[in-house]
Amino acid sequence: MHPSIANISHNYFQHFKVQPIELSSWHFCDNEIDANECADLVMKGIKVATSPSLWWHQASNEPLPRVGDLNIVTNWVGEAQCIIETTNVSIIPFNEITEEYAELEGEGDKSLAYWKRVHWDYYHRELEGSTFTPSEKMPIICETFKVVFKNT
Repeated sequence: MHPSIANISHNYFQHFKVQPIELSSWHFCDNEIDANECADLVMKGIKVATSPSLWWHQASNEPLPRVGDLNIVTNWVGEAQCIIETTNVSIIPFNEITEEYAELEGEGDKSLAYWKRVHWDYYHRELEGSTFTPSEKMPIICETFKVVFKNT
């Protein structure tokens, strides 16, 4: 774990004068370029949503996000960038994602067409080796968040 994880966590709990808890830390995407770009978009307030598949959570035995969750967003090499708080979670079939939601993701040209193209490819990689195969009706976890703390 990168030392910046403990540092941002300590600073957050000191700043808000609340009892420390252990926070999960992770990066977006499955490659360095996209992970770093997404972290930068979050830091700029452009990216305020993320969309893993429900099937990935099931295949990985990962808990579903909940409103109020705090997470540390890192870049690809694990350096803490900020702490986000989950503000909404809904599960929507891939083929029912809206233009408005795609814009919240903040990636590329922010269009639904772009979102579908890059996420479709991503879900194939995400689910590789699992018992799941991406489909138009696969359940997508649509999580919105806000940045609640940045290291200064």
